[in-house]
Amino acid sequence: MTKRISVLLCTYRRRSVVATLESLAALRAPTGYTIGIIVADNDEAPSSEHWVRGTTSSWPVSYLHAPARNISVARNACLAAARKRQSEWIAFVDDDEVVPADWIEQLMRRAADTGADVISGPAIARYPEDAPDWMVDQDWHSNWPELRSPKQTGAEQPQTAHSCNALMRFAGQPWEGQVFDLDRGTSGGEDTAYFFALSHMGARFAVCAEAPVFEEVAPERLRLGWLTKRRFRMGQSYASVAPGSLARIRLAGVALAKVVYCTGAALPALPSEARRNFWLLRGLLHLGVLAGCLALPQPKIYGARADHDAASERVQG
Repeated sequence: MTKRISVLLCTYRRRSVVATLESLAALRAPTGYTIGIIVADNDEAPSSEHWVRGTTSSWPVSYLHAPARNISVARNACLAAARKRQSEWIAFVDDDEVVPADWIEQLMRRAADTGADVISGPAIARYPEDAPDWMVDQDWHSNWPELRSPKQTGAEQPQTAHSCNALMRFAGQPWEGQVFDLDRGTSGGEDTAYFFALSHMGARFAVCAEAPVFEEVAPERLRLGWLTKRRFRMGQSYASVAPGSLARIRLAGVALAKVVYCTGAALPALPSEARRNFWLLRGLLHLGVLAGCLALPQPKIYGARADHDAASERVQG
């Protein structure tokens, strides 16, 4: 009997979704599986419908209108559709990424080798020629450095994953009914919280270097200011799902020590743009963790405004 893999894709006014769908159309399915693609449009108007329906694909593509300007609403609409289809596996990818033809095959192979329930792959940034050298050299827009950290690949398995590139067991699993937090749907970090919840339910995690996706870095994201906001928010999101007051107190203490360390390291690095920015961004991540432990509110970065930092890559339908 053929089993189902549903690829879940949320979009919001991004024409790049066409390239994403074209790459998904070329996917090869593992033996015994069939692939379906579910797209949820999060705009108030169905602005991406003509792009989605106009894309030719060898796999069935379903379009859902999930208006709210809240990414969790769109993600939950995708999950509901996957539950209805009784999909044994689901995969997550973003609407500004492209995937190689063997993407699903590689993730499934890693799942078979490890027995893991959630497999994350790297999201590799592709920088334009005018990108700052320090940004390219330190590769701040890829998530692969985070996945390769000792915490992720050593004895301690990761407790979370990235919705930009992940495969997970779904139908019949304890977490099949788990949904994305609506309160985080405008601030970000909803995927971090979602995968943390799966970890608490017993899901096992692994990473797969052989299953990358690729993302063109938009011009607006080549600014230091954009990265500072992103790193701070990442820290907040990570800390906000710490289990209990005692865990938050401990995490806050570690974060404070790391902020002090990064500040000390940054001072002698001030004359060097590359070294200065490295310690600044690293310190802001830990400062965000500290803010998250103190339950400071996260800024709304999705749908609350016209998404200025992505304006050039997003167009009206």
